[in-house]
Amino acid sequence: SRGSLWAKCEPGPGEVLIETGGILHHYYFVIVDPLMETPTPDVGGAAQLQDGYIFVLEKATLETAKIGKGYQILNCDDHANFLRRHGKEPANFRPDIVHQELLAILDSPLNKAGRVNAVYVHTQKNVLIKVSPQTRIPRTFKRFCGLMVQLLQKLSIRAANGPEKLLKVVKGPVTKYFPAGARRVGFSFSAPEVKDFKSYINELPTDTCVIFTLGAMSHGMIESSYTDELISVSHYPLSGACCIARITNCLENKFRIL
Repeated sequence: SRGSLWAKCEPGPGEVLIETGGILHHYYFVIVDPLMETPTPDVGGAAQLQDGYIFVLEKATLETAKIGKGYQILNCDDHANFLRRHGKEPANFRPDIVHQELLAILDSPLNKAGRVNAVYVHTQKNVLIKVSPQTRIPRTFKRFCGLMVQLLQKLSIRAANGPEKLLKVVKGPVTKYFPAGARRVGFSFSAPEVKDFKSYINELPTDTCVIFTLGAMSHGMIESSYTDELISVSHYPLSGACCIARITNCLENKFRIL
């Protein structure tokens, strides 16, 4: 199985390490260069993925703004007044959703058994992020937001014990990283058909890659133009993390992953 590697958060401009009570605290106040360099293409990504599963999280809200002395990821709890002053609806800013979904995917036995090839996060600002299956996402929301600010500044985050890039901003569209012949399945509560996913997975190919596309926003529908079919897995509206848990659990049962 694949090992878990911590994403390395090195202190940079506007960041400080403070030790209190024997505990080392890492505070993020990353100053983002407004002239962000162009993302580099993800070379050879699609050619190496011929089976397994890829997750695409669409319409994630990972928008930065200068709050006080530094840049932060905007969210509805901490920045509601700031968002209203700028004519934006606070309820639409839910970066916690993509945080929960990434934890559900990367912590699953399906991923630890090596069945997940890649995870892509596509933001509402049209930024595409590739997440390595070996990444161990920060557990707390505050640290996750600090990591995302650093990623959007530096365009990549390396492993703490090696040169591998665990997270990186890549050029879109996301479809350019799909293997040829991959099955593309989208998930939405408003899909025209509800499927029993335990039975549905038997219809999915085992010798080619399968793409699962889910929303990472508080409401609305995913971009389904590149999916082969759009389905729902419950008669009830589910959170993104709950839907992912249902997908991974069914696949783990199919492959007898304990």
